Amino acid sequence: MARNDGVDRISARNVNLSNAKIGNTQRHNEREKESYINPDIVPERCDFNIHFKSPTNNYEKMFTQMEADKVISTRGLKDEANLYGELIFDVNSAYFHNHGGYEFAKQFYADAYKAAVEIVGGAQYILSAVMHADERNRAMSEALKQEVFHYHMHVVYIPVVEKEVLWSKRCKDPSLVGTVKETVMQVSSSKKWLSQPALDDDGSPILQKNGKPVLRKSYSVLQDDVFNFMRAAGYNDVERGERGSSEEHLTVTQFKVEQEKHRLEELDAAKTEVQAEIVHLQEEKADAQNEAKEAKDRLNDLAPKVEKMEMLAAKYSDDPEKLLPEAGALESARNYREKKVKPLLAGIVKVLRSVYNAYLDLVSKFDRLQSSYEREIRKNNTLSDRLEDVFSENKELRNVAENYERVCRAYGPERVAETIEAVRKQERVEKEQKRISRQMHDRVLR
Repeated sequence: MARNDGVDRISARNVNLSNAKIGNTQRHNEREKESYINPDIVPERCDFNIHFKSPTNNYEKMFTQMEADKVISTRGLKDEANLYGELIFDVNSAYFHNHGGYEFAKQFYADAYKAAVEIVGGAQYILSAVMHADERNRAMSEALKQEVFHYHMHVVYIPVVEKEVLWSKRCKDPSLVGTVKETVMQVSSSKKWLSQPALDDDGSPILQKNGKPVLRKSYSVLQDDVFNFMRAAGYNDVERGERGSSEEHLTVTQFKVEQEKHRLEELDAAKTEVQAEIVHLQEEKADAQNEAKEAKDRLNDLAPKVEKMEMLAAKYSDDPEKLLPEAGALESARNYREKKVKPLLAGIVKVLRSVYNAYLDLVSKFDRLQSSYEREIRKNNTLSDRLEDVFSENKELRNVAENYERVCRAYGPERVAETIEAVRKQERVEKEQKRISRQMHDRVLR
């Protein structure tokens, strides 16, 4: 996000993704949706989006194929593990606008993709890399009276680390036990983004007082790697993302306004996230409704059959003599019981038990789906309330910014700044007088 301080910054962030989330990421990145929450996406400009690596299939199938080809290993991973990662490269829109726009952005992100390949560990682990050129920067477009677009890049990849698999004690050759059997590329988001030791100018680890190394957060390492790579590629007019600020050079009034604008941007982002979450919950609610309906339909279909089976059981248990086969003239009682009666009764019991168990399973599933549906309803209501609060706060902050601009136009920004500074000084004087008064009062009491 731009800081509105006139400094062009490149930033990169990593998002961990599980199987449950990768489908939505694919639909957004590959522009497969029919509609989008973000109103600034211009569908007519989708052809301007550039793939530096195009997916050969959907993301999940590509992952499955790589696993089958033993390019990657998922040994020991839990079902809910983060199997995918997404790097998002971003620079403020003004940077590209001032350098020629679309063509410059294409070359910039082509070089940024090379950085992504190095960070990920090889192009073979990248599923898709696409530069979006279809998102309009509304504020700049309105200010400059021309269309300005926000260029950024999404890189979806599989986070892998090299892992040595050792021979176990089961190996027939004792001399091989504990030695390296094979080296695999293990899927592991947590190990891919471990914090790294901070180094001094000599390359030695910087230690804390307790002797433990000072660790640099993986996010900070990512920012450094991307910045250094782009500088090496010749982009000397762009700074590292999220480092420092110039707030100390602003007047008090300007600083307050910048803070208000920054807060508005955060609220806009929060509003978009909440709206997206509401859409997601509505989709989940619809799915839950469909599943509940299917379960209910199956339950309704099965209920008459269970009722018929109960009637059948009652019918045949009412008069056993009608159900049992007749005994042979020379057949013994034991032979008759073992070979005719028991098999017949066992078959009937087995059929009744299987039908009844199926009935119980469907009843249980229906109850679970009903509970899940009710939870989704409660979540949806909570998010609706939160979105309403965000809208209200957004409106109040916009009024503050608009009122400030009106005052500046009426009296001039310097006079407004001087007035506010004078008020602040008066507040400090009054605060100091109250403090002295309290001290004198305390002394009198003592």
